[in-house]
Amino acid sequence: MGYEWIFEVLKDLRSFAQVNGMSALAAKADEALKIAAVEVSVLSDAAQSGPPSGSRSGPPSTH
Repeated sequence: MGYEWIFEVLKDLRSFAQVNGMSALAAKADEALKIAAVEVSVLSDAAQSGPPSGSRSGPPSTH
């Protein structure tokens, strides 16, 4: 499913706000769209590159 749904929700909110004279809400929805684009991009980049070097998965060693 991915993250496309969040963009659709925010676009719908922005459109609704514009049509109904809610300019501050429309501006915030537009701001949220930009933030979502950046955050989704960061998450996608992180998922493609795997865990950072030097990180381990699992419990710490007890030796």
